[in-house]
Parts: sequence; structure tokens; C-alpha cells
Amino acid sequence: ATTAPRIPSTRLALHHFDTSYSLHLGELWPSVRAGLLCEQKYGALLNNFSAVDHVTQELELLNATDFVSEALQKAQQSQRGAAAREAVRGSQEGCVQGRAVIQAETITQAETSPPFRASIIPKIKCYTFPRGDITRFCPARPDILGLLGYYLMDAASLLPVLALDVQQDDLVLDLCAAPGGKTLALLQTGLCVSGGHLAANDVSISRTKRLHQILHKYVPREIRETVSVTSYDGRDWQDVDGGTFHKVLVDVPCTTDRHSAMEEENNIFHKRRTKERQMLPMLQLQLLMAGILAAKPGGEVVYSTCSLSPLQNECVVERAVEIAETQFNISVHVEDLSHFRTRFQDTFSFFSGCRLGELVLPHLTANFGPMYFCKLRR
Repeated sequence: ATTAPRIPSTRLALHHFDTSYSLHLGELWPSVRAGLLCEQKYGALLNNFSAVDHVTQELELLNATDFVSEALQKAQQSQRGAAAREAVRGSQEGCVQGRAVIQAETITQAETSPPFRASIIPKIKCYTFPRGDITRFCPARPDILGLLGYYLMDAASLLPVLALDVQQDDLVLDLCAAPGGKTLALLQTGLCVSGGHLAANDVSISRTKRLHQILHKYVPREIRETVSVTSYDGRDWQDVDGGTFHKVLVDVPCTTDRHSAMEEENNIFHKRRTKERQMLPMLQLQLLMAGILAAKPGGEVVYSTCSLSPLQNECVVERAVEIAETQFNISVHVEDLSHFRTRFQDTFSFFSGCRLGELVLPHLTANFGPMYFCKLRR
């Protein structure tokens, strides 16, 4: 008897996606599917520890722009316009001058609303090419100190870090840190220079080695040595250091939809990994619960995946909120992140149908993602 040919894992993944995501995304699925199967678009996360002025000039000559500062500028312009319109309307209605000034000042204060509060987040700079421009970034070169000028990553991966809204004196935990892109982005805030602290953990020792390599290539030794890098099982973090962090990032293992649709190597849709894939939502829930328990009362947690699956996204968040309340007597509030959709719509394509959190959809003109992120406050 002949052995039946093995079905490629990528084909199994696409069959699964066609079945489930066509129902979830409806008429959007064909364009999202096309994006998943085409070359991914990257952003260049500027390394503030390197000679940034020279690198910035090089990137701008390529017609790349920093999407974070562009979004901030547009938000500020919009708010100033709203303030001006309010002032004019106030004067037309016969308001006294002082009241109109107060109204304008009140609206102007909104310019520092999350995720751009204080002066920390604008320190994160990520350059991207315009919509429809498929130019590739060249590999970064080391500066005189040997530090690379930028890190190439899916620019949508930066959104969970921006949502975390790290402040200078925060104690921050990156619970599933490897391979290190989001950890590096967290360090760009100046966190470890100004009294804060970063703990970066990943259960995989081999992936933690990759994290060490990233830190070595991008971060000066005196900063690198302040980062606590560990290889604990994130599900057990409460036993290690519970209730101590102001901010926790929980970027969980998932079906990595783009990789699963394109690459055979390390594909979770391989038949031998069926059980592992089926258990993903449980693992994700356990990790999110660990993140919630690691946060201080009043602390904030951002949960993220690179999957389109509602079972790995909103459903995990909903279940975690329920368990926190019923089993731990902890009230967890899900934050509204709809302002991300407004501020970053020029760079990313967002799905408007999320019950909780935000989801970046791959799209041929802006082929970032998928990236789901949701913010919770303990």
C-alpha cells in the first residue's frame, strides 16, 4: 500500500483560516487573505541608543516617515482646530472672552491624552514607507560604538507597546519577551535610564538567547545590565514576583497566522502539533491571568497576539476578566483603545468589528499585521 502524501502545513493553515475567518471577517476576508499570502511590510524602529541623527536623515531620504510622531502631530492639529472652532462658537453665542479661553485651554490639555501622555511615548520612533510603497529597508549598520541604528519589525507590533503607555519610573514586565522586538521598543522609552525597571521573561531558553543577542546588538552594556532577563514559565509568575508591576505586556504564543500561511518550518498547523494548537487558548488564558496577577492594584496589562482568531483574542480577554472577578475577587476593566484606530488609520488597516481591543488587518496597501491588542486595568 502506498503512503498518502503529507499535506503541507501551510495548506492546512489556509484551509482552517478559510473556514473560520471567512465567517468572522465576512467580505473583508479575501483581501486579508491576499495580504497574508504576500510579502509582509516592515517598519524601522529607531534605536535611540545609537547615533540617531545620522540614521534619521538616511531614513527620511528614502521617503520613510515616523508614523508615531506623524499621528501625534495630526492629533494635536485636530485638537487645536477643535479648540479654535469651540472658541469661535463660544464668541458667536455671546460667551464672555474668559470662558472661551477656558474652553480652548481645556481642549488643548487633551493633546496629552493616552497614548501620548507626558514625553515618553514620542521617544519611540518607527519609520515606515507610505501606503502602497513596497520598498524594503536595508539591513541596519552599526555605529561607531557597534550599536545598530534601527530594528526591522512589523510596525503593528509597536501598537501594544504604545498602548502600555510606559512612564519613566514604571516597573515593567514583558512576560513573553523573546525574540525581543517589543522589549527593545520598551527600552526606547528611556525606562531604564530614569528610575524605572524592565523584567523580560520567556519560557524558552533558546529564544531567551535570541533576546540576549538583540539586546547586545542594540543596547549599551550599562543599560543592558539593568534588564532582568529570565526563563521562567510565565504561567507561574505569581509565585516568582506577583503584584509588583505598574505595567505588564503579555504577548502570548499564538497561531502566528502570517507565518502559518507562508512557512513550513516551525508551523503550528503541522499534524504532529494539533494538540498543542488546540490548547493555545488555554495557555493564552493562563498567561494573561499571570500577567493580571503580576500587576499592582491600579496597574495596567496589555494582551496581544499576531492572530486574527477571536478565540485567541476577545474570548481570552473576556474569560480572564471573568476569572479574575470570580476566583480572585479582582475587578479588571477593559480600556477603550478606539483612539488608536483614529490616530493610526493612515498607517494601518483596522477591523471595526472587535468587541474588545483593536485588530490590525493585513492589506495589500498596508501589509502589516495581523496584530491584536487589548488593554486591561486592574
